[in-house]
Amino acid sequence: MAQEASGKLALGAVADDYTGATDLANSLARQGLKTIQTIGIPRDGLLPDDVEAVVVALKSRSIPAAEAVAKSRKAYDWLSAGGCAHVLFKICSTFDSTDAGNIGPVTDALRAATGADTPIVCPAFPGAARTVYLGHLFVGDRLLSESPLRHHPLNPMHDPDLVRVLARQSEGDVGLIPYTVVEQGADAVADARAVLAHEGKVAAIADALTDRHLEILGDAAARTPFSTGGSGLGAGIAAAMVRKGRAGQGKSEALPAIGGRGAILSGSCSVATLEQIDRAEAAGIATLRLDPMKIVAETDATFETIRAWIAQQQDEAPILIAASAPPDVVAQVQERFGRDAAGHAIEGLLARCAAHLVESGVRRLVVAGGETSGAVTDALGIEALLIGPEIAPGVPATHALGGTKTPLGLVLKSGNFGGPDFFAKALSVLE
Repeated sequence: MAQEASGKLALGAVADDYTGATDLANSLARQGLKTIQTIGIPRDGLLPDDVEAVVVALKSRSIPAAEAVAKSRKAYDWLSAGGCAHVLFKICSTFDSTDAGNIGPVTDALRAATGADTPIVCPAFPGAARTVYLGHLFVGDRLLSESPLRHHPLNPMHDPDLVRVLARQSEGDVGLIPYTVVEQGADAVADARAVLAHEGKVAAIADALTDRHLEILGDAAARTPFSTGGSGLGAGIAAAMVRKGRAGQGKSEALPAIGGRGAILSGSCSVATLEQIDRAEAAGIATLRLDPMKIVAETDATFETIRAWIAQQQDEAPILIAASAPPDVVAQVQERFGRDAAGHAIEGLLARCAAHLVESGVRRLVVAGGETSGAVTDALGIEALLIGPEIAPGVPATHALGGTKTPLGLVLKSGNFGGPDFFAKALSVLE
């Protein structure tokens, strides 16, 4: 039976994937809230009494909308039972979704559950070069539709107009709070949101170009019971709660050293991750690059090849196993086997690798890719994550709770996050 959330809980979040949940938990911890990330609804007795924020990680970004709504509503009900003051539906900073959802359907469902009228919606994360201007999402200086996200293997993003994208997924019209209003402060944002609510808008996309804009939006959002956005909006809400004395009393503790062998598993096909793999291999990390076509066609044989390769490596030297590939290769695999079948085969294989690595003595594990992180975490039976120091914007070091008999340091990285030397840095921080 799951325990009720602590009565001290100030902020709760329902995250649509595991790496996004870790990104948000990192942001909340940096604002001074004692934060725990759970994998699904936690069992009784798992959470410390002084936790102030809980991020419930789901794997709901790319599943059927009705299933995503049901999972998200259960997570919300658990948070609500603990008297949570505000709930954030945490989405990706690149608004990963299709015209069918799942951002709109889940936002609609949680809006109704919380009694909110027109929630603020903002995925911006300037620290990772994601900004929203006049309702359009930019990645660096490129529109989302002109960025590498147009080749996303699960949710290719071809429309940068978030008002238009969210309206296609939602039960009603969507409004915009432009940067000129955001510049005027939280009261102006609150007034603009109220006007949109009076007009019957079911959600309000908000512009954000800087961290200051997210602080303003967070202040306005914290006055309501519900919002949808990225970790930047979550940080703004947390900061507002701390300023008003509603949170910030928890004391985060440094993670103890773990040491032991390190390993990296990559299922992400993002441009950033492909560069990180190249850099790690060039730096001397033993690297096994897998053929995605063979993974799907010959899964068991590929796993035996991996096991044999691992056995040949030096016992304490870090290793990297990558199922990542450029967009044209991914497209060929999906065309032959189907998008879902290909994705499940690759995730499943890397999850088997993770279990084998931990059984073989790996104590520091870095995983790249949201879907891969979800598969690995589930395979290891991990129940929650203690949040440690930040490695790169949006990516903290963590320690796993539950699932493993020995301590395990874990880094879950969204594909597009981190600099070229991220993998070596992550293994070093976990030591």
